[in-house]
Amino acid sequence: MFYSAIRKVLFQFDAETIHELTIKGLKSTGSTPLKAIYQQNVPDKPVEVMGINFPNLVGLAAGLDKNGECINAFAAIGFGFIEIGTITPRPQPGNDKPRIFRLEKANAIINRMGFNNKGVDYLIDQVRQANFKGVLGINIGKNKDTPDENAKDDYIHCMRKVYDYATYITVNISSPNTPGLRSLQYGDALNELLAALKVEQKLLAEQYGKYVPVAVKIAPDLTQEEVKSIAKSLIDNNIDGVIATNTTLSRQGVENLEHGNEQGGLSGEPVKDKSTQVISILSTALAGKLPIIGVGGIASGADAKEKIAAGASLVQVYTGFIYQGPSLVKDIVKAL
Repeated sequence: MFYSAIRKVLFQFDAETIHELTIKGLKSTGSTPLKAIYQQNVPDKPVEVMGINFPNLVGLAAGLDKNGECINAFAAIGFGFIEIGTITPRPQPGNDKPRIFRLEKANAIINRMGFNNKGVDYLIDQVRQANFKGVLGINIGKNKDTPDENAKDDYIHCMRKVYDYATYITVNISSPNTPGLRSLQYGDALNELLAALKVEQKLLAEQYGKYVPVAVKIAPDLTQEEVKSIAKSLIDNNIDGVIATNTTLSRQGVENLEHGNEQGGLSGEPVKDKSTQVISILSTALAGKLPIIGVGGIASGADAKEKIAAGASLVQVYTGFIYQGPSLVKDIVKAL
């Protein structure tokens, strides 16, 4: 009730403006007594995935805290794990504004942010300041002006930078807002990228004396055969996990809504079934060889249960969290 009242006020204003103000507020309060405003006690429901002990199954998806500025605040909310980023080697402004649009009637958001972030060095500085002891995923990408054929260099650069600070690393090859990025999900391009990352992961494991798992985040806009092909590549390259899914380019069900045909990735309720279908196909194709983190349209405990039933071992929330507020985390943990 408390959050729904606040949301009515916040949703009167531009989406990105409110996002920036919220991030500033969480950053400034996350290590102070003021975090009591949103802090909540979430039951422990530990699970081991990718060799990592998670205190509960509910994580914050990448994109909400791109620069790792609010880690302590999100920890206070009770997330079992927090994924920050997507981060790129160099800072970049992203696409032109406006670039975030609420579709309230569909409990959805369209964004075309374009990996706007302050660069990997800034993120690492924020992680150091947070001194967070929980499970931290760091999501890495490539700069917009890096040619596709050199994409692996950007990913390897970020991996080297974040390795010692991440509990796991996510390779984002599925954002629809960086031209050419999704082409990395297919065939030889995918295998070459994954092979290079595994070589680097082995070298870094030896350098730091610890193994940091690598997961790959894929799109919902894939055919059944494409999902199966990706699954084979993940297995062949000994990848540690897969996150399914990112936002969709589909506009099915929102075409007639205000902002429904804006360019960008659609998240929230409209992507729920597409995401779950991809998880189900992946689960069969992977045959338990690596775990799936399910994300896309989760706005209740029942939604999370669907993802788990389809084959996910963990879940992440983003748009549902914006619409439902902190209580969603506790509701899902209790439901699972």
